[in-house]
Amino acid sequence: MDYPAPVERLIDELRKLPGIGPKSAQRIAFHLMRGSREDATRLSEAVGTLLDGIRTCAICHAITDQEICALCSDPSRSPKTLCVVEEPHDLLAVEKTRDFRGRYHVLHGALSPLQGVGPDELRIQGLLDRVREGETREVILATSPTVEGEATAVYLARLLKPLGVQVTRIAMGVPVGSDLEWADEVTMAKALEGRREY
Repeated sequence: MDYPAPVERLIDELRKLPGIGPKSAQRIAFHLMRGSREDATRLSEAVGTLLDGIRTCAICHAITDQEICALCSDPSRSPKTLCVVEEPHDLLAVEKTRDFRGRYHVLHGALSPLQGVGPDELRIQGLLDRVREGETREVILATSPTVEGEATAVYLARLLKPLGVQVTRIAMGVPVGSDLEWADEVTMAKALEGRREY
């Protein structure tokens, strides 16, 4: 059964979102049709004006609605430690821990030659400029444990070490609360490699 054209169009657009398959797109579309016109208008306006109201921070390149984000303008955060992440949502994952009190730098991607993403497509020059300013003592490379994330971390470490800063990589391994019997070989090897004194 074909849906009316406006419903098909909405389903097609929803399917383009990450994590939304055909069934989820249909459920969302029918949920929206059950709602009020005001609800649909508010959602449409929020999506329509999204790109008008946001920008990237002039310092760290996180998503913000100001020229300088709240994290960069927070005087209680130490400029001596800089945590490098691939995407703006990765910054939120680190912030959830409530343990990191340094500053951030968002690359907006990872090196991926097959997808045409090289060093010039990432915010690497801004990172190097910040480190050269001299306040930074440690750069934590918190890129994803993927082939692209690892390649990006190795590339950045080669650029950063000559600048006289300590370069560290986030630890990887067995997740808290899981059983060792379910850990694959690579995860277990990373856990052993990143072990610390207890």
